[in-house]
Amino acid sequence: MIEIRTPRLILRRWHDDDLAPMADINADPLVMRWIGDGSVHDLDQTAEAIERWEEEWDDEGFGLFAVELLASGELAGFAGLSVPEYLPEALPDVEISWRLGRQFWGQGYASEAAQAVLEFALQDRGLDRVIAIDRIGNTASENVMHKLGMTAERETTHPVTGHALCVYGIDLTEYQA
Repeated sequence: MIEIRTPRLILRRWHDDDLAPMADINADPLVMRWIGDGSVHDLDQTAEAIERWEEEWDDEGFGLFAVELLASGELAGFAGLSVPEYLPEALPDVEISWRLGRQFWGQGYASEAAQAVLEFALQDRGLDRVIAIDRIGNTASENVMHKLGMTAERETTHPVTGHALCVYGIDLTEYQA
């Protein structure tokens, strides 16, 4: 069982009791406004998503970690790796992503979790390259990408929603631990 500890976080596989807090995060319109078509997700949709994330761990050897606060044990959201099948032009690259509850914003948790995931991807999983796909205008996520050392590579359009996206990337040769 893979678990990553940072100074303030535990990144781990999903537990049954993560469903309700993750559903609360997914039900927040401010959290979801930059994701997909911007609609919130209910409990059933969140359960299906967690099931897919766990299947990706089994299929790919990586996935989305549950992000837990070390001090309190609260679920803050997720950070991890996935295959961006929704954007075929990005394949075969692997995407790093994160989503935290609003009460956890502005405290450096996203950057801390994403840095740990990037290190996991490049050093533990042996990936040569990682991308991040951002809806243009999401400056909070763009800031995290810059902190990771990622650079904007190209703009594109989401094939379903039509939203303008920017693909960021980093190669193993550019990575600074």
